[in-house]
Amino acid sequence: SRTPIAVVCAGAKAVLDLPRTMEVLETLGVPVVGLRADEFPAFYSTGSGLELEHSMESEAEVARAVHEHWSLGLETAVLVCNPPPDDAALDPAKVSGWIEAALSDADTAGVTGKRLTPWLLAALARASGGATVETNIALLESNVRAAARLAVEMRRGRSTRVGGF
Repeated sequence: SRTPIAVVCAGAKAVLDLPRTMEVLETLGVPVVGLRADEFPAFYSTGSGLELEHSMESEAEVARAVHEHWSLGLETAVLVCNPPPDDAALDPAKVSGWIEAALSDADTAGVTGKRLTPWLLAALARASGGATVETNIALLESNVRAAARLAVEMRRGRSTRVGGF
């Protein structure tokens, strides 16, 4: 939160408390921008039901907003949420069910701490028949493309003022 960097992601891990995650980001002064998204993505799903305050349609627009943010002396990170591609996104209700079952199984098995996330990811992969892995690959590829385009726009150093933060 204290490093002036733009981070491109598909939202927070779906296994986290997403409203609380958004609240912490706000408390830390980290703007959250939707790249062609009006809702905070839920990693495997395009939306979480949490409306984003800032939504932009292009990497160029995001780059201008990030430059503007930093030009105001605000040296926090900016989180750029790029939802998974529509053709790879999973049904949020199904994902939620898989997560609930996986968390219950983890509790029964006594899996906690740093072992929990890899355990949950493996359980989700099994429950989804590998769909979560396929979505993860698709969103990673999408994020790399978006981050590369954003880096090019950031390098151009556009300083046109935009509404936003």
